[in-house]
Amino acid sequence: MPTPTELETDVDGSQGQEVDSKYRLIILAAKRSKQLQRGATPRIDIDAQKHKPTRIALEEVMRGRVGFDIKEDGHSPAE
Repeated sequence: MPTPTELETDVDGSQGQEVDSKYRLIILAAKRSKQLQRGATPRIDIDAQKHKPTRIALEEVMRGRVGFDIKEDGHSPAE
């Protein structure tokens, strides 16, 4: 299990789409973990019997295997 410092390094040096904050990393991993718990296949080569869905999801996000879109706020600024 990586230390918090290693997580920061992995997030900054991710190969896929860059996760811009720790908050977004946790939200992405939580959503992916729910998918894994509901039967989705892991996107990385890891023994699902030895690792919990949360750990697998976090690893997938850190490796850039989970895509995401950042949506802009739909509200226009007050004039």
